[in-house]
Amino acid sequence: MRRARLDATDWRILRALQEEGRITNVELARRVGISAPPCLRRVRALEEAGIIDGFTACLNDKALGFDVTAFAMVGLHSQAEADLIAFEERARSSPIVRDCFMLSGEIDFLLKCVAPDLTTFQEFIIHELTAAPNVASVKTSLVIRASKHAPGVPMELVGEGNGDST
Repeated sequence: MRRARLDATDWRILRALQEEGRITNVELARRVGISAPPCLRRVRALEEAGIIDGFTACLNDKALGFDVTAFAMVGLHSQAEADLIAFEERARSSPIVRDCFMLSGEIDFLLKCVAPDLTTFQEFIIHELTAAPNVASVKTSLVIRASKHAPGVPMELVGEGNGDST
């Protein structure tokens, strides 16, 4: 995939939106130093280019009664492309699976799972995950506490004067 050409203003827009997605266009324009109409055009162009995937709210899982976060490391019998795709589709269809990553190395997939309680998570592991076709092994680790959660990309690595990413 070819990386987009972004100027310093685009980077300032992205940085501000990643920090505060609910910011108004007027406030966003003020923060990045341009007027509102071109700011809105730039945001729309960034959305159309697929650089901005969407906007979501960050929810507090514990406050909503989701007390279990765990990771499941899954090994498959076959890594044929059709089998990988089938597993990915199964993971996407499960509401407990919040993130699914295909990995290189000993583990084929890493799943981040969120459940209301340990029983629900265990039932998912036993009845859905280990029983799935092509699954050879499942190892799980419960999250004791999250020390860092930083969604998005590390905008700190893009300096103001280094806005062009070609």
